[in-house]
Amino acid sequence: MSSPPASSAADGGTPSPRVAFFSGNYNYVRDGANQAQNLLVGHLLDRGVAVRVYSPTTPTPAFEARGTVVDVPAIPMPGGRGEYKLGRGLPARPRRDLEAFAPNIVHVSSPEFLGHAAVTWARRHGIPVVSAVHTRFETYFEYYGLAVVQPAIKWILRRFYDRADRVLVPTPSMAEVIRGLGVTTPVSLWGRGVNHRRFHPSARDLAWRRSLGIADDELAIGFLGRLVLEKGLGVFADVLARLDAMEIRHRVLIVGKGPARDWFAERVPQAAFAGFQSGDDLGRAVASMDLLFNPSVTETWGQVTSEAMAAGVPVVAARATGAVDLLDDGVTGLLVTPQDIEGYAAAIATLARDPARRRAMGEAAHEHAKSFRWDTANEAVLDVYRELLAGR
Repeated sequence: MSSPPASSAADGGTPSPRVAFFSGNYNYVRDGANQAQNLLVGHLLDRGVAVRVYSPTTPTPAFEARGTVVDVPAIPMPGGRGEYKLGRGLPARPRRDLEAFAPNIVHVSSPEFLGHAAVTWARRHGIPVVSAVHTRFETYFEYYGLAVVQPAIKWILRRFYDRADRVLVPTPSMAEVIRGLGVTTPVSLWGRGVNHRRFHPSARDLAWRRSLGIADDELAIGFLGRLVLEKGLGVFADVLARLDAMEIRHRVLIVGKGPARDWFAERVPQAAFAGFQSGDDLGRAVASMDLLFNPSVTETWGQVTSEAMAAGVPVVAARATGAVDLLDDGVTGLLVTPQDIEGYAAAIATLARDPARRRAMGEAAHEHAKSFRWDTANEAVLDVYRELLAGR
């Protein structure tokens, strides 16, 4: 049964949302955050909502964008992460387009120059601001030797989110993090979903595993995601070394690409690198793992965790934001204190030695993941827009 169309002011109801959507990376590099953004915009467009996206662009985007995208001039991000761009605020050309579009909701997706400029513009024009939390920026700097700047970053984040009318977070644990920063803006949940046709146990393919040199009776420990240091690659490598020392027979299946690929390959030379996978190939790769190991502490939801669960793959993850909301410890996976190399190794060894428990966890994870639905998650955002407009 379809949802009712967005209401309009013509019948005396709440005005239909006109959403100016600001993103630091809408589709020029593929990651979990912009996948969620595109799915949201697609949902809004399907519901008859007017949306216009403002983001840095590139002639060679990672995937086709949903909706109309207005280019914002940008510079490469410093610190060796030039694949990402920083929008140079809100220059004249995109500003003129924004004013002609005349939004009644401004949605900002990241606390960088473009996001701050968009909030300032909205405040000047009396337009409600919705700010979404996609990643834990305050944790990144530890991985690049810049922990000294964390207090300043937390101050910037607090100021940014406190200028919004509503903050969207994917999980209750992230709501606690936002409150811990001192943010007083009301918080609402924007969860995530899974493509259940793609991520399913039936996508498992032993022949594909064999093509990568992984035998049917070998435990395939999977990593899924962009190969960047903040995903916990160092911890991952240290745990594999510990498993070797424990003589736990295993293979490693790495799915993804990124700037730390060569560094990671040196640390885990025994791994099978499947590279970037997309579409049904990605579903096959995930279902062909025997367990997913996700030591990242920077997640707000943990899309790779939810996709592995949907594919019937148990997860060993950091007891951190995202994972603690998705996994039932001991039932659908195992949670371990972040950075605890011995703890991670023991958890993986437990599952390696007990195939029956591993299968039971995978089945329980698959059942639980059925509740992760994109249509429900994205409709909740539209409800927030309507609530803010009704309040005006």
